[in-house]
Amino acid sequence: MSVSERPQLDFNHLGDPREQLVIVLVRAGVVISWAVLMAADPQLAQPHRPAAWALLAVSALYAVLLAVWRLGAQRVPPTWVISVADSVLTLIGCGLTGGADTLLVAVLPLIVLAAGLGGRRGYVVALGLGVGYTVAVLLGTHGMPVPARLLHGVWWTGYLLATAVLVEVFSRLLERQYDAAAQSRAEAIAEHEALLEERDLRERLLESQLARQDGLRVILHEFRTPVSSLTALSRDLASGALAGPAATTALSLISAHSEHLRDMLDNLADLAIVEGSAVGRPRERPVVLAELAEAVLDAAGIPEERRGGTVIPDGATLRSDPQRLRRVLTNLAENAARHSPQGLVELHLCAHQDRLVAEVRDRGPGLPADQLGEVSRKYVSRGDRRGTAGLGLWIVAQLVSGMNGQLTLSAREGGGLVAHLEIPVTAP
Repeated sequence: MSVSERPQLDFNHLGDPREQLVIVLVRAGVVISWAVLMAADPQLAQPHRPAAWALLAVSALYAVLLAVWRLGAQRVPPTWVISVADSVLTLIGCGLTGGADTLLVAVLPLIVLAAGLGGRRGYVVALGLGVGYTVAVLLGTHGMPVPARLLHGVWWTGYLLATAVLVEVFSRLLERQYDAAAQSRAEAIAEHEALLEERDLRERLLESQLARQDGLRVILHEFRTPVSSLTALSRDLASGALAGPAATTALSLISAHSEHLRDMLDNLADLAIVEGSAVGRPRERPVVLAELAEAVLDAAGIPEERRGGTVIPDGATLRSDPQRLRRVLTNLAENAARHSPQGLVELHLCAHQDRLVAEVRDRGPGLPADQLGEVSRKYVSRGDRRGTAGLGLWIVAQLVSGMNGQLTLSAREGGGLVAHLEIPVTAP
């Protein structure tokens, strides 16, 4: 912490209520001790006793006002104003109560102490008090030679300056201790935050490791079955154990298993894109919506008689990542075709100035309202096809999120499901 950031020590502007109370009590004690001194010695302050009592009354009123300001949490006058007021009242009191013989001189070091905590102004206050006290001694002392009065004033001036020096030394010592304590606290806080960050990092690494282990188990499970079946079927076909209709069925199974493995590899490629693989970075290129729609429906394996939809406007072209768009829309179209095996699969594309709005509609059984937000979660699958372990729509959701888009699923009026997709795009 720099010196400019360190709070300045100031006896007259302490914020703790208990410290404020101490200041009030000290000032009240000075006034009370002065009153006791006046009452105990009837000869004190002669021949200026009425003026001394009047000054004491003013000092008492001044102490009460400061006490009200402090204890009432109101704005206190500036430090220099308080120091000047304290000095003037005390010096006049010294002059009225005997000059060199007055006991009020003991108040002067207290004023230096209060002013010295605010910085080097303590030297100015000490010197001013010394000069003022010398004047008070010269004017208020009777029966003492002038040289002796001067010596008395110079004597107290020197001690007041020495008090200011000690106050500054102690003030700097306190500031250094404050700096050391602040630095230790800052280091402790930094160490604590480092420990928290390290703990959070360990937790994230553990979660990541567990997620990768789960993913590895899913991959092994999903690949084991088709690979084992392909191995067995290929061996039987190669050995001639299968012929006629059985061989045809085996070839159909091999084709189905191959498509399943292809889908799994596509999912793994999408996972690499989601996790920030270098080969999966977004690459914006011009995309012709009519060509995109045809490519999506072809990749989804939807025959011509089951295709529907529109492209608005005709010949619309925009800039986006065609690979990601094709993967997202193909997955949605495949889901629609799978859940609506006899109905139309409609793909509607509409290009706006700054976004692409796409909808895939089907006439399948749809989803209950409480499941519309769950099917895009990882490892959640609906229907009779669970071979991809529920990764399909989760991957779609991740890809859409990576494109700063939004995907919503809703029930279609008359039955079925609508997948509504909006993705920011730029003009070609």
